[in-house]
Amino acid sequence: MIPQNIKTILDMPFYENSVTLWLIAAGVGLAAFLFLVLLKMIAGRRFKKLAQKTANHLDDFAVELLASTHALLLLVIGLYAASLVLALPEDLSKILSKLLLFAFLLQAGIWGSALINFVLQQYLETRKTEDERYTTLTMLGPMHFLGLMIVWSLVLLVALDNLGVDITALVAGLGIGGVALALAVQNILGDLFASLSIVIDRPFKIGDFIIVEDLLGTVEHIGLKTTRLRSLGGEQLIFSNSDLLKSRIRNYKRMYERRVVFGFGVIYQTTYEQLTSVPGTVKEIIASQESTRFDRAHFFKYGDSSLDFEVVYYVTSPDYNVYMDIQQAINLALFKAFHEAGIEFAYPTRTLYIEKSGE
Repeated sequence: MIPQNIKTILDMPFYENSVTLWLIAAGVGLAAFLFLVLLKMIAGRRFKKLAQKTANHLDDFAVELLASTHALLLLVIGLYAASLVLALPEDLSKILSKLLLFAFLLQAGIWGSALINFVLQQYLETRKTEDERYTTLTMLGPMHFLGLMIVWSLVLLVALDNLGVDITALVAGLGIGGVALALAVQNILGDLFASLSIVIDRPFKIGDFIIVEDLLGTVEHIGLKTTRLRSLGGEQLIFSNSDLLKSRIRNYKRMYERRVVFGFGVIYQTTYEQLTSVPGTVKEIIASQESTRFDRAHFFKYGDSSLDFEVVYYVTSPDYNVYMDIQQAINLALFKAFHEAGIEFAYPTRTLYIEKSGE
């Protein structure tokens, strides 16, 4: 038996409902919330175990959806379930219905974002080679941004429509306002379209070593407005995308081989026989190096204080360190060969002739 004083309290009206109904509603709401939380946990574990046993990605996506289901939605559902027990004013019931709808819209936006992330991640995992992965990473940034913008724009429009806003007039107004906004932010839009151009045309990608005018570095990030390079000195170089595409870009990552031109001079006292032997000596030294292809070596010109030679050869590797190792080996071999042949390298000299006139 319930004591009379407690029964009196339970029967007291509170906002057109007895205290008993409010307690029952609180219990229903709490039970609904806890049930949904427990259901989410159990379903998440089941799908996770299933995902580990199967090769398809549908169960993986189900795990992602359950993980992205927000507790706020479950709380609002519990609150709405509690309201069904009570006799509430019509206006308050409508507010709760709108709140439930907006919670579902918010969750739909979260699920849509999760879907975009999942699809892009799965697409990235299909790229096997490092080059393909770098290219895909370059494309994913703008694609991810545009996907999220579409999803949340739809969520916002549906929410506004349920608030009684005239979507047709709003879209028309956005069209006119969009033109004015485009004129105001044309530089930003220029960078955005330049970013899409980089993604589609791919003059470079993340990981490429490029030179832009007198600045050089490795591409770290291609964003919607800027592209960032890491220079050899360690600092970060930031270019706006539109300015970057207007510049002359040299992409060294796509270089298959390196053409090398270098020169040296010997002194004017060198004999004819020694001069004629120089091209052959140079050819022999270059041909003996790995990853090289000799092109030519010529007595180029008469310098101010030297007889100048010009040499051209190719390094069949784009690696800069390989090129420098080869050039060093060539220089050392030339120094040794000329020393043994008695040929001297030239250095700036000036000869002064003094004529003694008769008294």
